[in-house]
Amino acid sequence: MIFHWSRLGLPSTAQTTLARAAQEAISGLPDSQPAAPQIGTSRTSGEGTMPEKIITNKALCYVVREGRLLVFRHTDFSYEEVGIQVPGGSVRPGEDPAGAALREAREETGLTGFAVVRKLGEIEYDISPLRFEIQRRHVFELALHGATPERWASQEDHDGEQEPTRFECFWIPLRAAHVLQSGQGALVGRLFD
Repeated sequence: MIFHWSRLGLPSTAQTTLARAAQEAISGLPDSQPAAPQIGTSRTSGEGTMPEKIITNKALCYVVREGRLLVFRHTDFSYEEVGIQVPGGSVRPGEDPAGAALREAREETGLTGFAVVRKLGEIEYDISPLRFEIQRRHVFELALHGATPERWASQEDHDGEQEPTRFECFWIPLRAAHVLQSGQGALVGRLFD
């Protein structure tokens, strides 16, 4: 059985830390103690035991306007570290994935006026070794009403729980969506269905 740490509503870094601590606690029990329920599975590699993978629910947003896709880059990190991304993030406990998509689009771009056009589908993406996590991604096409600049600065404040993350938002041609990092462009083709 795999425990879904995302149900706790914590940032994904905290989820990973908790999962690792739980696994260490379980593996550190003396043989005379009854074994605690397994949270997931660990595997051994040439570098030692790999942490188990947790499953998190994510929402990804394809905001499309006039044949262009809204993307962003982290201004505090290089392209080699984080690449170009679409708005998206964790689905909070009890939150509908479509609602999470709208919230994440607003938080990461600083814009309002988003509307869900349709759900394009779900995919799973293994983000290891960055985090030992399988992301179940709910992908949505969003419309954006109102004028926007070609490029603008934005930041996500993380509900005040950590330092803000700064972004530069901009538009790229849909035909260039293959540059999106970590498989985020996997369902772009469905925009043409």
